[in-house]
Parts: sequence; structure tokens; C-alpha cells
Amino acid sequence: MPGRADDLMDIPAELWQRAEMRQALHRRDIGHVFRLVSQYAGASQTQIAIACGTTQPKVSDIMRDIQKVKELAVFERIADGLDMPDRARADLGLAPRPLASAQVRDALVPWRAIPARDTPPAVRAPDSADRPSVDQSGREEDAEDVQRRAFVTLTGASLFGAVLASAAPPAPSDGIEAFAALLTGVAPDAVTPASNALDLKALSAAVARARHDYQGCRYSDVIDDMRWLLPRVQTACAVLTGDARLRACTLSADAHHVAASVLLKLGDQGLAWVAADRSMQAARASQDPITIGCSARIITHALMGSGHLGAATSAAGTLAARLDSDVTAHSPESLSVYGSLLLRGAIAAARRNDRQAALSLLAEARDAGRRLGTDANLRWTAFGPVNVRQHQVHIAVTLGDAGTAIDTARRINLDQVTVTERKASLLIDTARAFLQCGRHESAYLALRAAEDIAPQEIAARPAVRQLLRDLITAAPPSVRRQAEEFANQLEVSR
Repeated sequence: MPGRADDLMDIPAELWQRAEMRQALHRRDIGHVFRLVSQYAGASQTQIAIACGTTQPKVSDIMRDIQKVKELAVFERIADGLDMPDRARADLGLAPRPLASAQVRDALVPWRAIPARDTPPAVRAPDSADRPSVDQSGREEDAEDVQRRAFVTLTGASLFGAVLASAAPPAPSDGIEAFAALLTGVAPDAVTPASNALDLKALSAAVARARHDYQGCRYSDVIDDMRWLLPRVQTACAVLTGDARLRACTLSADAHHVAASVLLKLGDQGLAWVAADRSMQAARASQDPITIGCSARIITHALMGSGHLGAATSAAGTLAARLDSDVTAHSPESLSVYGSLLLRGAIAAARRNDRQAALSLLAEARDAGRRLGTDANLRWTAFGPVNVRQHQVHIAVTLGDAGTAIDTARRINLDQVTVTERKASLLIDTARAFLQCGRHESAYLALRAAEDIAPQEIAARPAVRQLLRDLITAAPPSVRRQAEEFANQLEVSR
């Protein structure tokens, strides 16, 4: 028999583990969730309504599937009202509750089940999701560690399948000045290169390693490698002849592309432009249309970094069309580069607030991704259907469409995003979207999740550090305190 409105609503912990309940949560079928709560907890519609901050008629309509819950804020309120454990919230596609907030809420809401007198406050039944977590070094994680690691607002899939257990090197702070000498060809190594400078096999492996380090957000390692790699590829291009020279030019284009990418991450637009120009010069010397297309990507990015958004949009479209005409039939590699160029143009158009151009280029890139069929990271583009959706998130938040950005992000399974830099970028874009719509705690959690995955992406990028400052300025006191502690940890000045 359903209970009275003033009875305690005691939902059995095992209910959240039942297959039927988990399926309902995955489908976001709140009507079915309410029916199961009524069936297994003996809760009346009035009790459910009081707990979830709504009315009995509305609960009745939801339970009879006359009305559907669609708004994220309502899902959050229902999850809080039913006191869902973090695992159930994850099934529903929500972030876990901050522990402190849960304590306050439990103290203020009298119709919640009250722990037994000998149970420590705010300690729930210790299922596997709630036990203290221990990392690989044996250190017990605190509540916030667990909260970040469990952050699952994008989909029901964990965001942390690829998180490294060990700490990454500190953010790059030295070595940037060396780029100036390297890129102008007057560094000592450029004058007297080592004897292995012409070993194309070794150079190819070194360039591939630099690409891997960049996509893994290990920017300090990239900077260290560039100090000796750039002079050697430059020397190889100058000394070798025939097919060997063409290959060396391809490697030089790739190496300078990586150098420009890191410099853009670190906010050095001037040196980034020099490196991008060097990449394009070497690409043209390679006589390979796909290599030229790859370098066109970094040229477009450098134009964006310098504020030349119209030129960047035009260049991306023009160079993509040229690649399309230069190849007789697209290979997976050429299609990946072609699609990536279109995405660069779409981003530039969005930053210019040219919605029509941005969506048009995005649609063309989506078609290229459909033709490619998979995200294979060919020619280090990370391009594919999932990558297109990631860029859709970035473009939506750039255009101010925070709701679209969040909804799109939720449909992305991060297990399918194999490139760490792309995974971190998606979390950062999602943090921007949450901040735009005033969901400060979710924005903070997204940033912490990105920092767990790619520490240098958060610590090194001026744009991300500014995002953290904006969060501190806008957030309410409880979140501001956490964000300020995070900023102090990263040595981000106000």
C-alpha cells in the first residue's frame, strides 16, 4: 500500500542496481523510474512529488507517460529528490553530487530517510561505486577525486577510460625562446648538425614521436624534441636530392606543423606563424598534394590565431577545394585531410560569427566523415564522424548555442575518442558551454576532468586559464572556492 505524504520515503539501495531500473535511467524514462520507486519503495505520488519539488498531478502525468521530462535541470532535481547514488546518476547521464552539498541537503530535507544514530553523517551504504577509491600508487582518493573521475555528463560512458595514473610533466615554461633561433635557421645545431641528420628512417620516427607527444598533450616533450629535430629536417631538405629530398621535405612540413601547433597552444602567435609558413614551404617542396593539404590546416589555424578570421575561412575553403581537385580519387588519407580543412574553416567562420558559412562547411565535413566511415587519425588529423561531432560542439559554443553544444556532447562516446588532445578539447568546450548557461559546478567538473586527462592542456594554454578565471568570477561561493583552489594549484593569477 502506498505510504502517506508524511511518511519517510525509504528507497532500497538495491533498487538502483536492478536491470529494469538501470535501463529506465539509460533511456531517461522518468515515468518508469517513478513507477519502480512506487512499486519497490511503497512511495505515493504525493511523496514523490514532495521529494522532487513538483506536484502530485504532474507526477501522475509523468507516471502515465502523458508528460515527458526533457530539461536537464528537472533531471537534476529528480535525481536529488530521490537521493540517487552516483552510479544511478551516471546511468541517467548526470554528474555525481558534491559531497558537501549532499550533506547540507540531507540535513535540510525532513522527508529523506535519516541514517541510523550510529551511522556517521553523509555516509551511504558502501556499494562498489561509493567505497573510497585508491589510485595505483596506493593513495586513497578524496571525495573530489572520485567526483571528477566519475564525471559522466556527456554520456553514460566513463570519461576516464584513458586517464593516465601517473602525473604528467609540468607545463612547458622554458624553451620557447629557442624556437626563434631554430625557425630563423641560426641556432647552433642548424649550422653544425649531428651526423645522423640525414638518416630519414630515424627522422621519420622522431617526427612520429613528436606527433604522438603533441596528441598526448605532452607539450614539454615536444618542445625538447624540436630543439634538435627542426635543424635536422631543415638540413636534410638542403642536402638530399631526388626522392630522398621529397621525403625529407614531407618530414620537415610535419615537424614544423607540430612546432606551430604547440606555439599556438601556448599563445605565441608570431612564432607560430613563422613555423606554419615553414611547414607550407616544405610541403610545397615535397610536391605531395596531401602534405600540402596538411600544412594548409596549420596555415588556417595560424591565421585564426592572428585574428584574420575572414582570411582563415576563405583559405580553408579554397585549399580544401584545391586538394579535392588535385587528387583523382580520394584515398582515406586525402579524405581525412580534406575533411579536417573544412572543419578548420567552419571554426574560423564561427569565430567570425558567420553562422551560415560555419554550418555549411560543417555539413561538408560531416559528409566527408560519412564517406570515410571511421575515426582513424590518418595523417594525424583525428578526422572521422566522431571528430566532426566534436567540432560541432566547439562551433555551437562559439556561436553561443550552449544548449546545442551540451546536447551534442552528450551523444559523444568518449571511448571512441582515442586522441587525448581531442578528448581534453571536448571537455574544455563542454566547460565553456556549461559556463555560458550558468551551470558553474558542471563547468568546474569538466575542467577538472580535462586536467585529469591532460594536465598540460589545462596548465599551459592561456585560453583555458582565462576560462578558469571567468569561472571564478561568475561562480557562486561554493564553486568559486573550489575553482580558486584549482587556480592556485595551477598558479593562475587573477
